[in-house]
Parts: sequence; C-alpha cells; structure tokens
Amino acid sequence: MPTTYIGIGSNLGDRVRNCSHALGLLGRIADCRLIRWSQWFFTEPVGVRDQGWYLNGVACVKTEIGGRELLTHLLEIETAMKRVRTAKWGPRIIDLDLLLYGQEIIDREEFKVPHPLMHTRRFVLVPMVQLAPKLIHPALGRTMKDLLDGLQEDGQKVIPYEAVGGLCDF
Repeated sequence: MPTTYIGIGSNLGDRVRNCSHALGLLGRIADCRLIRWSQWFFTEPVGVRDQGWYLNGVACVKTEIGGRELLTHLLEIETAMKRVRTAKWGPRIIDLDLLLYGQEIIDREEFKVPHPLMHTRRFVLVPMVQLAPKLIHPALGRTMKDLLDGLQEDGQKVIPYEAVGGLCDF
C-alpha cells in the first residue's frame, strides 16, 4: 500500500472546522487508512495576496487505490464541502492536494505527482517535515527537511495554530 501525503487548506469560514471535517472525510475513503496528520498552521497566502490567511496541514494516508482514483475522491470531498473554483490561488472553503503518492512520479497534463509546486511552498513543507523530515522527494532526490531549509520565509509565513491560541485576525 503506497503511503500518500495530502495537503489540506482553507481560508473561508471556520477554517479549523473545514480542515478537520475534510480530514475526517479522508478517513472514510474506501481502501484508504488515515495514518497520521500534522498540526494546523496559519499561513500567509501565496500567489494571490489580497485574501485571508489559510489554515494548512498535511495528512498521511495508506491506500490500495490508484493515484488518479484517490485524486477523484479528493475532488469529490471538495465538491461535497461546497468548494467553488473562481480564481487560480483564490480563496476557498477547502483545498485538498495530492502531494505524494508513494515514490511514484506521474506527469500527465491533468495529474502530476509529486505536486509540482510543493517544494517551493513553506505551507506544505513545514507540516511535511513535522510528519516525515527524512522522506525523499521522488523527483528532486532531497529530503523534506533539506527542501524546507532551502526556502526563504519572506512572503511565506507559517505560524502554528496553537501559537496564537486559535485566535487571529488574519
């Protein structure tokens, strides 16, 4: 069973509730077993700056289903949670990204694994390092910790949810 990593994020509504609900729904996908998950982090928006901060985390799942089928389930969860796709990198009630599917490299127009931008995003790498610091990125051959250590924080602040007591004005 491949070990997969799924990014979870929200910046609309009750972000903690949205992300926690999505995590619970991940655990209900047939032939998938939720193994563990990172803590939640408030994260500065990347790409489109004029929006609220995100709450992000990463889940680790073992699965017997293929990567494409898993991605379909992730999209179904987003739809069930009323995600509306408006602008690229815009605000969203929930965002689920298939970051890694075992050590596979899949490069199709509609489906790419590893996630093509994960190594450039602190909001992905901070929780990844929490879960699997020595995990090797299959395409880059570097550990998650090495990738994180090489990233600038400027414009990509990541603050543990607990550090602000769950209260923020982001």
